[in-house]
Amino acid sequence: MRLWITHVNNREILSDYFEWYLYNYTLSTTVEYYLMNYKQTLIAVNLFQKKLSIIYEEYRPLIVFFLMVLASIACVRQDVGKLEGIDGRVTPVGNVADNPRVLPGTYMPGEVREIVYSTVVVSGTPTPDATRPAQVVPAVKNYVVKSGDTLSAIARMYKVSVQALREANSLPANDMLVLGQSLEIPDNYLPLGSNHKLIPDSELVYGPGQIGFDITEYLNKWDSYLNTVSETDHRGITRNGAEIVKYVSENYSVNPRLLIAILEQQTGWVMGSSAGDVSLTYPFGYVRSGYKGLLRQLSWAADTLNYGFYGWRDDTLQVLDLIDGSQLAIAPGINAGTVAVQFYFSKMYSADVWPNIVGESGFDRLYTEMFGSAFGYAYEPLLPAYLEQPDLQWPWDRNEVWYFTGGPHGGWDSGSAWAGIDFGPPDGASGCQVSQAWIRASADGQIVRSSEGAVVQDFDGDGYEQTGWNLLYMHIHYDDRVQVGKTLKTGDLIGHPSCEGGYSSATHLHFARKYNGVWIAADDPEVPFNLDGWKVVSARREYDGWLTKDDKWIEALYYSSSINSVILSP
Repeated sequence: MRLWITHVNNREILSDYFEWYLYNYTLSTTVEYYLMNYKQTLIAVNLFQKKLSIIYEEYRPLIVFFLMVLASIACVRQDVGKLEGIDGRVTPVGNVADNPRVLPGTYMPGEVREIVYSTVVVSGTPTPDATRPAQVVPAVKNYVVKSGDTLSAIARMYKVSVQALREANSLPANDMLVLGQSLEIPDNYLPLGSNHKLIPDSELVYGPGQIGFDITEYLNKWDSYLNTVSETDHRGITRNGAEIVKYVSENYSVNPRLLIAILEQQTGWVMGSSAGDVSLTYPFGYVRSGYKGLLRQLSWAADTLNYGFYGWRDDTLQVLDLIDGSQLAIAPGINAGTVAVQFYFSKMYSADVWPNIVGESGFDRLYTEMFGSAFGYAYEPLLPAYLEQPDLQWPWDRNEVWYFTGGPHGGWDSGSAWAGIDFGPPDGASGCQVSQAWIRASADGQIVRSSEGAVVQDFDGDGYEQTGWNLLYMHIHYDDRVQVGKTLKTGDLIGHPSCEGGYSSATHLHFARKYNGVWIAADDPEVPFNLDGWKVVSARREYDGWLTKDDKWIEALYYSSSINSVILSP
């Protein structure tokens, strides 16, 4: 038996609807999605019909985007060189209090598999973290509803339960809110979640602590069912179980040990020799069209872990929403790595099970049995007190005019920090046509990864992606792409922009930074993305922002125009 966790309002249904089309635009998955979401589609259509006169201006860009998607299944996003091109970005995820990040609902396993742990010796001590003030909430006891508010978002802001807020204001069953409505905020704050530390921050990221860890060698220790897994993705690339873990770990920058432990906790496929009664289609229980198979399921898990990690670091996540609708305030004394694991399990379990999973002798006991104490791998500090970006130049010939097509957004998927920015090439390559323009090295450094559209350049000279500053050049076509091991000087050739790798609906360069495996936000207030003196400023909405230098401003747009053209002096 599985439980469906529904979206709390119709706007989230619409958001999921468009996001799905962006990522999964094959004919078969389109038909499947219509069948699985027929009822939600009717709800969305009905909402448009009833409120069209009020919200037309607000939703007009999405309506245009949806119609253009239907017109061109083969490539979602159109030529960036044309003004009439559509927005091929992922559904924006807010980063402010009145537009919180929301994960979609999901089917979850109806029963929890019992895990028997052996007696192990634990070594390594959790290091203390600066304690955040507990239950810090606005002092105002009444709240006036604004545009875009939802009951769940208001409850998170004040750290009260949705049910308490509903009862205090005698709200209708559909939680309908009215602009200007005054809500009374009850005094019963949310209970605190577990304060038991599970992993150090360095065991969340693909960082220094993972150097030398061989995924294949580790899995070969067991008569592991995972070693028999083989999948072919939508691009025709076939990977075995170890290669799937490696792919997800590298691209999401999430510790492979953590992914393996979570995979074992959820499926038993690492230490066990058979699939058991676990679904081969949805092994993590995340039943959603476009997420079939281990690769997509493990990617969802990694992205969810990143949501928790960066949400806590950025102070945009304070409340855990469990699958049974119950809520917990995050204990103030725990670290971001622990919050990430707690957040992930909040999407898997209800309030009667979750405390046992994240408490003492829960998940961390399994982790210790498989790898030893997580805190024995701690690399601290993961980020230095003062972080300074190396000098970076524009990644193209200064005589060319490129276009700033994407402000700060996820380094990889939406859960990671907003580390990425996008640029469209000067030659107006149509759709996913490979551009003839060259992408060039922004600084001196060695190429440590070059595959499936991704090129990673290391700047500290040790040849490891997991340490120091690294720069990701994404969507680089395989023809003429620079090879692993080559040391480049600033301006040397990297390759041609395309749609290769990840999810892309139009030819462009996706550009992102990492330090010790941590995605560094492009709009980080202490160390913003800096290209030859041009710094990135966020509009606090994913993909929106500016490049600025002195009194000059370049705004991010998804098509080419004079507003977003990057014209550099020789």
